[in-house]
Amino acid sequence: MLGKKGWTVFAMLLMPAMVVAVAWCAAALWFDGPATRWVAGVLAVGFPAGCLALLVRVRPIGRAMIVVILAVVACVVWWLQIPPRNDRDWQPDVAALPFADIHGDRVIVHNVRNAEYRTETDYTVRLEDRTLDLARLRSLDVFLITWGSPFIAHTILSWGFEGDQYLAISIETRKVKGQEYSAVRGFFRQYELVFVVADERDIVRLRTNYRGEDVYLYRLDVPPAQARVLLLRYLQEINQLRERPQWYNALTENCTTTIQRLARAGERRSWWSWKLLLNGYLDELAYDNGALDRSLPFAALKAKSHVNARAKAANDDPRFSVHIREGLPRMSLDRGSVGGIR
Repeated sequence: MLGKKGWTVFAMLLMPAMVVAVAWCAAALWFDGPATRWVAGVLAVGFPAGCLALLVRVRPIGRAMIVVILAVVACVVWWLQIPPRNDRDWQPDVAALPFADIHGDRVIVHNVRNAEYRTETDYTVRLEDRTLDLARLRSLDVFLITWGSPFIAHTILSWGFEGDQYLAISIETRKVKGQEYSAVRGFFRQYELVFVVADERDIVRLRTNYRGEDVYLYRLDVPPAQARVLLLRYLQEINQLRERPQWYNALTENCTTTIQRLARAGERRSWWSWKLLLNGYLDELAYDNGALDRSLPFAALKAKSHVNARAKAANDDPRFSVHIREGLPRMSLDRGSVGGIR
């Protein structure tokens, strides 16, 4: 048994982590608790209040802390049991989930989004089927999108096929009608995960021409065989999400960590860095690791890779993807006979 001094040391070591854990539980009860707001509010206030009362009234304090820890564990267990769903009243742009039929080199991707935008929020969703010939896969590009803070970015991967054809996939939050994205809510069970498979005229032009976000485009130093493996992993994940939905999480399952999870098997480069947490620096990390063209200093490469002006000039041109790549390093490597995606 711990003596009085032992309990005091135990309390001092655990108290900071406990404060954070109790605060997280209160937020989880508020955001993910009962749909009735006043009930969720009572739980969100009552949980930390009850923990505080235990810490004030029970002695030695270490015993009170053990009870609080058990309460936190119970809250986490409850939270982990909240099931994701596919049957909500979704916003039109994410209502239809993509899926793929894979037969060797021939892949048919269904529900590829190619929306017609009038404004960011006024659009007509168009869904298409795309047939891919994986033998004609030539390149893998990454779009890095920033808005406001330079520290946080969104990433989109785009696979290039012979004939200047591209297929973009963006890992996003699947929102219900009337729901907005919140960075705080993103840490809780507020959004399901969705892989948006889209034409670049949709998913890139939305950000450059209508949202006014800064978009940078880079060619990755990835051989076609490795790009193929990653695309197939993406498509398998897409098919699984159609059957088994999954929660988005801003820390553990987002547009960067999910890419890392799918790509890391067999990865020849070490990607661990603090820049993975502040993913606005992902392009710099990729440059340092030799995954981007290094014929220019990084600052010059980044300035050259800003595609907003080219995207606005191309607008709804069917050769949008070609125009935004004009003049970018190594972007001619996937040119070839017409084919790939049709």
